[in-house]
Amino acid sequence: MRSWRFRLQEIAYIAMGSLFTAMGIALFCGPAKIASGGVSGIAIIFHHTLGFDTGLMILILSVPLFILGTAIFGPQYGFKSLLGTFLLSAFTSLLEACFGAGGLLDYSHELSILLSAISGGALMGIGVGLVLRSGANTGGTDILAQILARFTPLSMGTSLFIVDALVIAASAFIFSLEMALYATITVYITSMTIDKVVLSFGTRSAKTVWIISEHYEEIGAAIMEELGHGATLVEAEGMYSKQGRPMVLSVISNNKLTLLTNIVHRFDTKAFMVIGEAYEVLGEGFSSIEAALWRGRSDTTQQQ
Repeated sequence: MRSWRFRLQEIAYIAMGSLFTAMGIALFCGPAKIASGGVSGIAIIFHHTLGFDTGLMILILSVPLFILGTAIFGPQYGFKSLLGTFLLSAFTSLLEACFGAGGLLDYSHELSILLSAISGGALMGIGVGLVLRSGANTGGTDILAQILARFTPLSMGTSLFIVDALVIAASAFIFSLEMALYATITVYITSMTIDKVVLSFGTRSAKTVWIISEHYEEIGAAIMEELGHGATLVEAEGMYSKQGRPMVLSVISNNKLTLLTNIVHRFDTKAFMVIGEAYEVLGEGFSSIEAALWRGRSDTTQQQ
């Protein structure tokens, strides 16, 4: 029974998250011509230049990327992520049909564009956060960013920034530089909403996780295969039982913490997890040590 409740909760998160994201796109960002990166930004550009339905374009662009992600990364791009893609597309088309292509605000006033950038960013942040909380991936150009991070020295954050920046740069040429700047505001608000309001993951980039479970081998293998992060097996001993209790140690980026929790739950519902804030993480998959040294030299120079 608990397993079914857990799965229903995941589906509810995906449905609500897709709805909130669609509201941000269809009611605010789309009508205001704010192409704030990602597949939705590309779909908004196609809508205003070629007249294509925004929701349908999200689906057409997302499915090939989903297939590519599944081929490269495996089963974590499963049913839940595909469900989120279909729901986002359907909700976006439905909202545009109900409220029209003009959205909710009067765009003859310049203030309405700023309000759309703020409101759209907040709604999409809430929506993406709920989808991530379900353990699903938001898909779209996030998959391209993960591919870049996998096969280049770039971190996930840098890769995602590059992909979104390309979409925003395209919007500057197609719409205007001002609209690209509004899109930048939307991206910032979206990311802040995901991190601080919905996911409650704190202000840092990663978490240090200790996992105690009899299924430590399966959990460690899943961390490496499904999340692309390393895992270390630490030998420990229970003070009361005096028995060996192997412990898995891993450093996980914030946007994968829910995925990790789902992995642990999948293998052992009675596992013990300790999650701590990682102040700064240097090495493969995160910021490079060279970049940290460069920042340190820059700070020293400024102080002098």
